[in-house]
Amino acid sequence: MRNIFLFGECMIELMKSSSNTMIQSFAGDVFNTAVYLKRTFPDMKVQLVTAVGKDQFSLDMMQYFQKENIGTDFVFESDTKIPGLYSIQVDGQGERSFTYWRENSAARQVMQFIDNAVVNQLAKGDVFFFSGISLAVIDPDARTDFWAMIEKLKAAGVSIVFDPNYRARMWDSQSQAKAQFEQAFSYADILLPGVDDFEQLYGLSSSEAVYNFCKPYQFKELVIKNGEAGIFCYADELAYHFPITPIKNVIDTTSAGDSFNGVYLGARTTGFTLSEAIELAAKAAGFVIQHRGAIVEQQAYQDFIDKQNLNTLIKG
Repeated sequence: MRNIFLFGECMIELMKSSSNTMIQSFAGDVFNTAVYLKRTFPDMKVQLVTAVGKDQFSLDMMQYFQKENIGTDFVFESDTKIPGLYSIQVDGQGERSFTYWRENSAARQVMQFIDNAVVNQLAKGDVFFFSGISLAVIDPDARTDFWAMIEKLKAAGVSIVFDPNYRARMWDSQSQAKAQFEQAFSYADILLPGVDDFEQLYGLSSSEAVYNFCKPYQFKELVIKNGEAGIFCYADELAYHFPITPIKNVIDTTSAGDSFNGVYLGARTTGFTLSEAIELAAKAAGFVIQHRGAIVEQQAYQDFIDKQNLNTLIKG
């Protein structure tokens, strides 16, 4: 069984349903990735690496992890912190905006719980995934320990996967974000950027420009997401472009990249070819953005997956 660790934050999500009512759920970029990975490839061992509190929201969050069959062996419990919270607003085109309350988020302190024994356990995994948001969330003083952990995991043969997922408001400056991202690029075996992240941080507005920026790094796979312009990939010293069929009925783009990442990662880990993995991941993202919220209702997503006939493609 393949063993994938995903490092990041799950938050309390509030979404407006009427003028005076909010719907509460749980979401977060890395957690969303974990959910879609596990739902699509249930035979994989998917484990979240994060921290929660002892409050009722944290207890409910843990139950939600278990409902989604996400491993909780590395979900640590803080005595003093609680989960972060955000509200989401979606406009008529499905584009979203957020308001965050995460100053007391337990996930900011997660590195306090990760000692050598924990790193040794993580080193037994096949894949370790993190994002630019993962880096931004953790206490800046803990980033040295984080990179020491990544170095040990890579030396142990764990495949390191990074999605930049840049959020300007989470960083003190662009230079701070760039320094952390470029360290991540230097370790990553698989890079999963979006052009919009590079446009905000580096002023690069095309897949070709992002590829040229990433080219000096020693990655094995580079998958650049560029909306309706398609997916640009570079692997095995070959470049590929995969066109995307635009979705007409876009309801909510909140988890488009997260669902793509989870399905792509699961597909590649279980032996799908590059084109098979891209096709399935793009279909999944296209399905997800036709629904409200980061996490699509479980049965609806299962019905979508059942139509994909995945058993004929799984080789791992």
